[in-house]
Amino acid sequence: MTIVARLLLAGLLVLTGALAAGAQTSVEVSPLRVELKLAAGQATTQAVTLTNMGKEAVRIRATLSDWHLTREGTPQFEEPLEGRKFAAAGWTRIAPPELVLEPRQEGTVRFSLTVPSGVDAAGYRTGIIFDFTPAAASPLAHTAKTVNVRNRIATLIYAHVGTPPVAVDLTDLRSRIAPDQTVVVATLKNTSPRSVRTRGTLRLLDAGGKVVREVAVPDVPVLPESERDVAITVSDAASPPLANGEYRIELRIDVGLPEVIVGETTLKVVK
Repeated sequence: MTIVARLLLAGLLVLTGALAAGAQTSVEVSPLRVELKLAAGQATTQAVTLTNMGKEAVRIRATLSDWHLTREGTPQFEEPLEGRKFAAAGWTRIAPPELVLEPRQEGTVRFSLTVPSGVDAAGYRTGIIFDFTPAAASPLAHTAKTVNVRNRIATLIYAHVGTPPVAVDLTDLRSRIAPDQTVVVATLKNTSPRSVRTRGTLRLLDAGGKVVREVAVPDVPVLPESERDVAITVSDAASPPLANGEYRIELRIDVGLPEVIVGETTLKVVK
């Protein structure tokens, strides 16, 4: 799967600020997510493409990072730590660690990942952080009138080693009502060593059992041995409003188990 995103769009660990002399940094990174299926002892080399869409030359520095997700799915990045569970930074090398791109120029950063022999089947992960600064200035230099702020974005790497069994449970299902949005939140608990992704449907039924709305469950990851809140938007400003009344919610989520995960709850709409 290839995903292209422009720097500063909502995404991953983005820092913004005024660049020296009013310069604007705009870099496209592809892909933002890499899914690898590997066996113990196997190696692979992959490429990440970076394109300078701005009007000034940009310096790019690439570094490896450990990461995890909050319950809401926000990536949290940490310095690589040897022995950290499910971390793959120690198996990974990147080249080149730094490059300069002129306006409209494209560059490539490659990473090589080698799974150690005898490693347990599980879902491992690492990430490449790309820091961007104007090429004409030192990334750390600043004066009273000029401040250089680094911008960054990450490519997340999932290394699925082997096929361990999946064990995911639905532990909570609740609604969250706001004036402009109604969301159903499903809490999933993954007790297995394997990363999974969600898919499925949520149906809203009225008092007579008629389906009045059906929406897709977002495609989101649930990391090994973690809990994740999956937010499913039932109604917002872009959808027709729900009439007053009590509705039954039927949820079906597929995470790769032999059977889908099923949950039910109710939603009362009062205006």
